[in-house]
Amino acid sequence: MPQRTIRFRIRQDGAVEETVEGIAGQSCLKLTEKLEDALGSVQQRELTSEAYVCPEDQSLATQDQIEII
Repeated sequence: MPQRTIRFRIRQDGAVEETVEGIAGQSCLKLTEKLEDALGSVQQRELTSEAYVCPEDQSLATQDQIEII
């Protein structure tokens, strides 16, 4: 099972950059939707090459399973 990682970089101007690794297909968008809503509006989105790969049977945490504290 590949490692799945969400990385955040908070720049000096307060902008937050988010990178999702290890998730094939565009299910990363659903995975991070709740986080992005809590952080504010999305200014720009760049999909990685992983977003264009057909996901194999990956068991992902659904949006309802993510708790933002």
